[in-house]
Amino acid sequence: MRQAAQAFLNMHERVKRQITQRAAMLAGVSHDLRTPLTRMRLQVAMLPEGPDAEALKQDIVDMERMINAYLDFAKGEGGEQPVRSDLRQALEHMVTGMKRQGADIQLEMDHDLSLLLRPVAFERGITNILTNARKYASHIWLSARHIDDGAHVEILVDDDGPGIPEDQWEEVFKPFFRVDSSRNVATGGVGLGLPIAREVIHAHGGKIWLEKSPRGGVRAVIHLPV
Repeated sequence: MRQAAQAFLNMHERVKRQITQRAAMLAGVSHDLRTPLTRMRLQVAMLPEGPDAEALKQDIVDMERMINAYLDFAKGEGGEQPVRSDLRQALEHMVTGMKRQGADIQLEMDHDLSLLLRPVAFERGITNILTNARKYASHIWLSARHIDDGAHVEILVDDDGPGIPEDQWEEVFKPFFRVDSSRNVATGGVGLGLPIAREVIHAHGGKIWLEKSPRGGVRAVIHLPV
């Protein structure tokens, strides 16, 4: 029993060390990339206006978006502490942000839903799901309600997009996996949005998975403990 316990503790320490090293490496690489990127931005700003300059500016924007995604993935939960939060207020804030970006999104939910949340991480996770839906769908439905006699909250994100093949419903939660096999960041992203969302939901003690949406596209199902 002592040997088994010690082996488990050793394994736990190795896993923690590997996760820390992965995060540090990814954060370091992403941070280092910002220096040449800043120089590029300054140099492009000095170029005459024209199609070539605009193309370079867009490339820089795409690179910054990728770097930010890598940093979000590396940061994980950080040291943010959970606080009792009004779920309606949190989701309404996200919906307002999505509408500012041009999304057609509708929110429906029960009243008086409160959860222990890490607000910044939670917003990042749910926003990643909404942003992913917006890439491919013309309308998004976001809903939340109590389930299991109030022991859990269920959050649903439905869309009317083309959907994701069922055999890829689990694959999309793996880092850097992209349903869109093209290298166009504008359409396929970098493959970290949903993995970050899953890490956030798991860190809150919840679960997330995909299903076929009755709206025609994909449904993301999230269960969180109250």
